[in-house]
Amino acid sequence: MDFSKLINTNILKVIRSVSNKFDIETYLVGGVIRDYILYSKVVKDIDILVIGDGIKFSKLIANELNCKVQIFKNYGTAMIKVNGFQLEFVGARKESYDKNSRNPSVSIGTLEDDLSRRDFTLNALAVGLSNSNTGKLIDLFDGIKHLNQGILKTPKDPYKTFYDDPLRMLRAIRFACQHNFKIDNDDFKCITSEYDRIKIVSKERINIELNKILMTERPSAGFKLLDDSKLLSVMIPELCSLKGIEEIEEKKHKDNFYHTLQVLDNISTNTNNVWLRWVALLHDIGKPKSKRFNNQVGWTFHGHEFIGSKMVNKIFKRMRLPLNEKLKYVSKLILLSSRPIVIAEDSTTDSAVRRLIYEAGDDIDDLLTLCEADITTKNEFLQKKYLNNFKIVREKIKIVEERDRIRNFQPPVTGEEIMKYFNIKPCKEIGMIKNYIKESILNGKIQNSNEEALKLMIEKGKELGL
Repeated sequence: MDFSKLINTNILKVIRSVSNKFDIETYLVGGVIRDYILYSKVVKDIDILVIGDGIKFSKLIANELNCKVQIFKNYGTAMIKVNGFQLEFVGARKESYDKNSRNPSVSIGTLEDDLSRRDFTLNALAVGLSNSNTGKLIDLFDGIKHLNQGILKTPKDPYKTFYDDPLRMLRAIRFACQHNFKIDNDDFKCITSEYDRIKIVSKERINIELNKILMTERPSAGFKLLDDSKLLSVMIPELCSLKGIEEIEEKKHKDNFYHTLQVLDNISTNTNNVWLRWVALLHDIGKPKSKRFNNQVGWTFHGHEFIGSKMVNKIFKRMRLPLNEKLKYVSKLILLSSRPIVIAEDSTTDSAVRRLIYEAGDDIDDLLTLCEADITTKNEFLQKKYLNNFKIVREKIKIVEERDRIRNFQPPVTGEEIMKYFNIKPCKEIGMIKNYIKESILNGKIQNSNEEALKLMIEKGKELGL
């Protein structure tokens, strides 16, 4: 295979030049080679393996490129960011692991030692950058063969590979759905055997991999593998609780786990917002706790949106996901997830539409995208009917929003105006007046205007004895 286009990029010419000048043996390793072979492209994230001192070599490169180098002494690595490239340097090494940590003890090693410690054979490929080996492919573990076969396989005994660093189990699944690979049968058996080891991995590293799985073209493939491997039961057991179909008196409900995965795939065709994909993943987690059987109507899940929105808080805290606006966004959309369905009915009042716009705010479009993705029926007639219903919803929202300006609602009368008019200091009555005006606007009693709000303010103030 010809790697001349890859090694002759400007940034790698500099590395080759410095390697030769100081007679230092260097190699390209890992993803840059994998992606070049798979997609014939030069990625911007490049790993450089140095036979010797990787940090010292990085300083030579930084000096040549007149840029800064970031050194990570604990990991024995260095990083340079320049001209849109991220270069990571590491010296060839051997690793040994303690059973309670995925942080290895490191010692100087050979090229073979270093390549054998990699997670998968297709990431254990190397291409020479120095005079003696320029452009030469080093494939010690049949990486090219496995790449051509689309198989993920560890260079060493998979039990040792996954036991030493259990994050690799999650990376195997991420690579599988990211590149449409198949995990080697023996390797997957090892994952299902060692799945509980994922507990020693930091939640932050787990989240990085989960987000990458969520951002794949068909994330359901990754979550099916997470479920099959038992990893999901450790990380997000609430999703596993969705599995199964219960039947009473010949009435049964759908399998909410596989329904969820279909919703996730559906929404992924319409958004690259990872947090909206999280909403799709978690939108039904309240169903197991709300499931009831009714003789007349069969299975019901009343209030699952409210229950689910509360469960999200616990999941985010446990997983150490962002406890900020991202959490509020996910929780809010799950809470509102069934509301737009009612609005499609002809009998729906404008006040219901106004209230939904007010509560969803700028996220109203994301909410409707979720609702449309939630249509998973295989019945073409019903699918068309439901999608048409949401066209009606969008139109109703557009009409009401243009007329009443509810999105990002700001009170037409401020607290300062209330205090000035009634000559009062801050007190609870101010909040009562503002809330009364807001509710009156949402219920359609008055227009969203300063003039009408002022009249209502005076009326309510007198009622409160101001």
